[in-house]
Amino acid sequence: MRVVIQRAKAARVTVEGETTGAIDHGLVCLVGFTEGDGPEEIRYIADKLVHLRIFEDENGKMNRSLLDVGGAILSVSQFTLYGDCRKGRRPNFMAAAPPEVAEELYHRFNQQLLSHGVPVETGVFGAMMQVELTNDGPVTLILESR
Repeated sequence: MRVVIQRAKAARVTVEGETTGAIDHGLVCLVGFTEGDGPEEIRYIADKLVHLRIFEDENGKMNRSLLDVGGAILSVSQFTLYGDCRKGRRPNFMAAAPPEVAEELYHRFNQQLLSHGVPVETGVFGAMMQVELTNDGPVTLILESR
Protein backbone atom coordinates (compact mmCIF):
# COMPACT_ATOMS: atom_id res chain seq x y z
CA MET A 1 0.00 0.00 0.00
CA ARG A 2 1.28 3.42 -0.92
CA VAL A 3 -0.19 6.81 0.03
CA VAL A 4 1.04 10.21 -1.06
CA ILE A 5 -0.12 12.73 1.52
CA GLN A 6 -0.24 16.47 1.08
CA ARG A 7 -1.00 18.86 3.88
CA ALA A 8 -3.76 21.10 2.57
CA LYS A 9 -5.44 24.36 3.51
CA ALA A 10 -8.31 23.40 1.21
CA ALA A 11 -8.97 20.70 -1.38
CA ARG A 12 -11.71 19.22 -3.50
CA VAL A 13 -12.25 16.51 -6.05
CA THR A 14 -14.71 16.73 -8.91
CA VAL A 15 -16.10 14.14 -11.31
CA GLU A 16 -17.82 15.35 -14.48
CA GLY A 17 -18.06 18.85 -13.02
CA GLU A 18 -19.67 17.72 -9.74
CA THR A 19 -17.81 18.01 -6.43
CA THR A 20 -17.71 14.58 -4.78
CA GLY A 21 -15.56 15.54 -1.81
CA ALA A 22 -14.08 18.68 -0.27
CA ILE A 23 -12.16 19.63 2.87
CA ASP A 24 -11.08 22.93 4.40
CA HIS A 25 -8.05 21.84 6.43
CA GLY A 26 -6.26 18.53 6.61
CA LEU A 27 -4.69 15.99 4.30
CA VAL A 28 -5.16 15.01 0.69
CA CYS A 29 -4.37 11.30 0.40
CA LEU A 30 -3.67 9.70 -2.97
CA VAL A 31 -4.12 5.99 -2.25
CA GLY A 32 -2.77 3.00 -4.19
CA PHE A 33 -2.80 -0.75 -3.53
CA THR A 34 -0.64 -3.62 -4.72
CA GLU A 35 -0.78 -7.42 -4.57
CA GLY A 36 -0.84 -8.76 -1.02
CA ASP A 37 -2.31 -5.65 0.59
CA GLY A 38 -4.97 -6.34 3.18
CA PRO A 39 -6.32 -5.43 6.62
CA GLU A 40 -2.88 -5.27 8.27
CA GLU A 41 -1.55 -2.72 5.76
CA ILE A 42 -4.76 -0.69 5.96
CA ARG A 43 -4.62 -0.52 9.77
CA TYR A 44 -0.93 0.41 9.75
CA ILE A 45 -1.27 3.24 7.22
CA ALA A 46 -4.51 4.63 8.68
CA ASP A 47 -3.02 4.72 12.19
CA LYS A 48 0.20 6.29 10.92
CA LEU A 49 -1.72 8.91 8.93
CA VAL A 50 -3.93 10.23 11.71
CA HIS A 51 -1.06 10.35 14.24
CA LEU A 52 1.72 11.67 11.99
CA ARG A 53 2.95 14.95 13.48
CA ILE A 54 3.11 17.17 10.41
CA PHE A 55 1.01 20.16 11.47
CA GLU A 56 2.59 23.18 13.13
CA ASP A 57 2.31 23.95 16.82
CA GLU A 58 2.34 27.45 18.37
CA ASN A 59 6.12 27.62 17.80
CA GLY A 60 5.89 26.81 14.09
CA LYS A 61 7.29 23.29 14.56
CA MET A 62 5.73 20.22 12.95
CA ASN A 63 4.51 18.75 16.20
CA ARG A 64 0.75 18.20 15.84
CA SER A 65 -1.21 15.38 14.25
CA LEU A 66 -4.35 15.46 12.15
CA LEU A 67 -6.27 14.44 15.27
CA ASP A 68 -4.66 17.26 17.28
CA VAL A 69 -5.69 19.96 14.78
CA GLY A 70 -9.15 18.56 14.00
CA GLY A 71 -8.38 18.17 10.31
CA ALA A 72 -10.14 16.12 7.66
CA ILE A 73 -9.00 13.76 4.91
CA LEU A 74 -9.74 13.90 1.20
CA SER A 75 -9.07 10.33 0.05
CA VAL A 76 -8.55 9.73 -3.68
CA SER A 77 -7.88 6.30 -5.19
CA GLN A 78 -4.91 6.34 -7.55
CA PHE A 79 -3.61 3.13 -9.14
CA THR A 80 -0.91 5.13 -10.97
CA LEU A 81 1.08 5.22 -7.71
CA TYR A 82 2.22 1.74 -8.72
CA GLY A 83 3.30 2.77 -12.20
CA ASP A 84 6.78 1.49 -13.06
CA CYS A 85 8.63 3.92 -15.35
CA ARG A 86 12.04 2.23 -15.31
CA LYS A 87 11.77 0.73 -18.80
CA GLY A 88 10.58 2.35 -21.98
CA ARG A 89 8.47 5.48 -22.15
CA ARG A 90 5.11 4.13 -21.09
CA PRO A 91 4.45 3.24 -17.43
CA ASN A 92 3.75 -0.38 -16.55
CA PHE A 93 0.91 -0.78 -14.04
CA MET A 94 1.27 -4.52 -13.41
CA ALA A 95 2.11 -3.93 -9.73
CA ALA A 96 -1.21 -2.17 -9.07
CA ALA A 97 -3.92 -4.32 -7.49
CA PRO A 98 -6.73 -5.31 -9.89
CA PRO A 99 -9.65 -2.84 -9.75
CA GLU A 100 -12.08 -5.25 -8.06
CA VAL A 101 -9.56 -5.89 -5.26
CA ALA A 102 -8.38 -2.28 -4.96
CA GLU A 103 -11.92 -0.92 -4.72
CA GLU A 104 -12.74 -3.10 -1.72
CA LEU A 105 -9.44 -2.18 -0.05
CA TYR A 106 -10.05 1.52 -0.73
CA HIS A 107 -13.47 1.40 0.96
CA ARG A 108 -12.01 -0.49 3.93
CA PHE A 109 -9.22 2.07 4.22
CA ASN A 110 -11.71 4.95 4.33
CA GLN A 111 -13.75 3.10 6.97
CA GLN A 112 -10.59 2.59 9.05
CA LEU A 113 -9.88 6.34 8.89
CA LEU A 114 -13.46 7.08 9.96
CA SER A 115 -13.03 4.73 12.94
CA HIS A 116 -10.37 7.15 14.23
CA GLY A 117 -13.00 9.90 14.29
CA VAL A 118 -11.56 11.75 11.30
CA PRO A 119 -13.95 13.27 8.74
CA VAL A 120 -13.30 11.61 5.36
CA GLU A 121 -14.34 12.92 1.96
CA THR A 122 -13.66 10.92 -1.20
CA GLY A 123 -13.45 10.87 -4.93
CA VAL A 124 -15.15 8.17 -7.01
CA PHE A 125 -13.22 4.94 -7.42
CA GLY A 126 -12.19 4.33 -11.03
CA ALA A 127 -13.54 7.67 -12.29
CA MET A 128 -11.63 10.35 -14.15
CA MET A 129 -11.24 12.95 -11.40
CA GLN A 130 -9.91 16.46 -11.07
CA VAL A 131 -8.21 17.21 -7.76
CA GLU A 132 -7.65 20.78 -6.64
CA LEU A 133 -5.71 21.69 -3.55
CA THR A 134 -3.92 24.48 -1.80
CA ASN A 135 -0.85 22.67 -0.49
CA ASP A 136 0.06 24.01 2.95
CA GLY A 137 3.81 24.42 3.32
CA PRO A 138 4.14 22.77 0.89
CA VAL A 139 4.27 19.49 2.79
CA THR A 140 4.15 16.29 0.75
CA LEU A 141 5.13 12.85 2.10
CA ILE A 142 4.93 9.25 0.96
CA LEU A 143 3.78 6.45 3.28
CA GLU A 144 4.34 2.81 2.37
CA SER A 145 3.26 -0.28 4.23
CA ARG A 146 6.32 -2.31 3.14
